[in-house]
Amino acid sequence: MNYLKIESSSLSNGLGWRVVLWVSGCSHYCPNCQNPETWDHKAGKKFTDKEKQLIVELLKPDYIKGLTLSGGDPLFETNRESIYMLVKEIKELYPEKDIWLYTGYDFDQIKDLQLMKYIDVLIDGKFIEERRDITLAFRGSANQKIIDVKQSLKNDEIIELEM
Repeated sequence: MNYLKIESSSLSNGLGWRVVLWVSGCSHYCPNCQNPETWDHKAGKKFTDKEKQLIVELLKPDYIKGLTLSGGDPLFETNRESIYMLVKEIKELYPEKDIWLYTGYDFDQIKDLQLMKYIDVLIDGKFIEERRDITLAFRGSANQKIIDVKQSLKNDEIIELEM
């Protein structure tokens, strides 16, 4: 997996202060995408144990609420195994921290992936220019949902968080 950036503290990619990993690779090619430079899975640098350890360190402070995975698409085919290993380790080390994941896939397409049990909040769906709404919290278009993954998996139906 490649990545473009690791942000040590962000308030705009989920609730509270967050560490954000921006990964490379996306096959959705949404027109007017905010981050088209992330589409190429070879863009950026290789994500190694060094970067994983940096994320682990950045998550240590109590004021950091959690980790956000964005891109590109963290669930791009070649990213899935690395993302799975990362979220599994983060949840084992920091069970009190939440993990948000942005993806162009719809929840029903990915809910059975093994890594979903480690995700707390999922922002799903492609960006659709015709449904663009700058008043929405944490998403770009009205079709995208902010999903409570744990409750959705437990109840076998999509449970959206109100923002």
